[in-house]
Amino acid sequence: MIFRETILPGCFIIELEPKSDDRGWFARTYCRDEFQRAGIDVNWLQINHSHTSKKGTIRGMHYQLPPHAEAKLIRCVHGAVYDVAVDIRNGSPTFLQWVAVELSPENGRMIYIPPGMAHGFQSLTDNAALIYHHSAMFQPGYEGGLHSADPRLGISWPLPLTVISDRDQSHPFINQNFKGI
Repeated sequence: MIFRETILPGCFIIELEPKSDDRGWFARTYCRDEFQRAGIDVNWLQINHSHTSKKGTIRGMHYQLPPHAEAKLIRCVHGAVYDVAVDIRNGSPTFLQWVAVELSPENGRMIYIPPGMAHGFQSLTDNAALIYHHSAMFQPGYEGGLHSADPRLGISWPLPLTVISDRDQSHPFINQNFKGI
């Protein structure tokens, strides 16, 4: 795996290094030792699979509040998504800055998002599927979200919006009282 740290400290785009032969290919998607060499020491507690039916759908921007903040490792296994992480760590030099990466099986990229960041994505294809590794168990009552169209964030979504959940549409815009987590 090739680890490329983004402008957000601790947030990495990870490229798979498939080994190919006549049968096809094989690639490692996680190795504790390789992650530790990149400075990422995480224990995955939960793995989830999401499916998004319609191109243009936005999911996010979600996060878990302390003490249940979580790291995520996200990989697209079908279709393609525009994946976004927003730094909401209180006191971070990149507070409210965001980074985006296209994830697809063809480009072999993953994104590692450390605790203290909001996450969301837009499906670039119909029937996009993601596998998420989480470092913490989901805790109802500790979830939070930012509005994906918040002008203060200025996320440049590549496609017109087709679907967004009522929950995600109801996330507040950031105001002067928002200090992050």
